[in-house]
Amino acid sequence: MGKNKLKKFAEMETLPCVYQYPYATVIGGGGCPLRGKWAREAFGNSNPITLELGCGKGEYAVGMGRLYPDRNFIGIDIKGARMWTGARLVNDEGLGNVAFLRTSIHLLPEFFEPAEVSEIWITFPDPQMKKVNKRLTGTHFLEIYRRVLAPGGVIRLKTDSPFLYAYTSAMIAHNSLPLLAATADLYHSHLADEVPPITTYYEQQWLSRGIPSKYIAWKLPEDAKLTEPDVEIEPDTYRSFGRGVLQGF
Repeated sequence: MGKNKLKKFAEMETLPCVYQYPYATVIGGGGCPLRGKWAREAFGNSNPITLELGCGKGEYAVGMGRLYPDRNFIGIDIKGARMWTGARLVNDEGLGNVAFLRTSIHLLPEFFEPAEVSEIWITFPDPQMKKVNKRLTGTHFLEIYRRVLAPGGVIRLKTDSPFLYAYTSAMIAHNSLPLLAATADLYHSHLADEVPPITTYYEQQWLSRGIPSKYIAWKLPEDAKLTEPDVEIEPDTYRSFGRGVLQGF
C-alpha cells in the first residue's frame, strides 16, 4: 500500500464526518451505535436522510449538502481512500449536513433502522453486465434498500451505461414500480432543471466523449413482490476498451 494511501487512511480516522466500524463490532458486538439515531446524533437535527451509494470521492453527497442545507446526506463506500477527498471538503467547508460511512452496501440494515432513510442516489455505478446480483438497481439490492427506506422512499440513478439504464427500466416496468422520471439523455431533456446540477469527475469524462448521462427515478413500495425481468439487453461495447477509445460513438 502506497504512503499516500496510508496517509489518507490515517487522516480519515481523525475527521469527525467519517464513520468507520469494525465488522465484528457491527455484526457481533452490539451493532452500529448510530442505528436509528443518525439525524439526531450525527447531524443534530431531525431532517430527512439521503444516501449516496458507491459514493467514491463523495462528489454528489458534498454537492447536495451545499445545495440543500435542510437535508442530511451520507456517502457510503467500502473504499476509504476515495472518500477522503469528499471528507476533507466537508471538514474544510464546515458542512454539518454531510457525513461518510465506510461499509459494504450489503450491510445497510445493520447501520440504519427501517424507514430511517428517505432517498437513495446511485451515481455512475459499475453496470455489472454479467452478474445480476451485483447490479445496484437489481432486485437483490432493492430488497436491501427496502429494509431502510421510509414508505414512499425514492431511488434515483444516474448512469452513462445504456445497458444499466435499459435493465433498470425493464426491472421497474416488470415489477410495476411507480416511475417518477426517466430520460436517456438528461442534459437534453426537460428533466435537466429538476436534477441537482452536479457532475462527477467521471460523468464529465463520459460527456466529453459524447456519451449522454441517463437518469431514472422510482419509488419502492413496502409490499411489492420483486422478481427479475426476463429480457436480453445488448451489452455496452465501449466498456471493453480503454477510457480514451469508444466503440460505436
